[in-house]
Amino acid sequence: QVQLVESGGGLVQPGGSLRLSCAASGSRNSINAMGWYRQAPGKQRELVAFITSGGSTNYADSVKGRFTISRDNAKNMVYLQMNSLRPEDTAVYYCNAGDSNGYYYTPYNYWGQGTQVTVSS
Repeated sequence: QVQLVESGGGLVQPGGSLRLSCAASGSRNSINAMGWYRQAPGKQRELVAFITSGGSTNYADSVKGRFTISRDNAKNMVYLQMNSLRPEDTAVYYCNAGDSNGYYYTPYNYWGQGTQVTVSS
């Protein structure tokens, strides 16, 4: 079992920044990648970014150049730095543990509780 806890969400004005954190605990032997998803009201959950155990990253086109995913293996943490935020980035953001070959990400059924990000003036 893997437990994930997100933090760092909040209300921010357009153009602002937020940094989300995900703390992972439990048995992570089968996990070789971590991802961030988001779900806006009335929309499907979508993959925002993922990072492999080797440090390779991949981003959704909508956040490329604005968001950066990183990890600290020693602390079992994954981060999502979000810059130049837009109202359309408003969603609940979820951390996920999964698998990846570097190009595709496969989510396992390990999810955090989510953290709300609201971008509004």
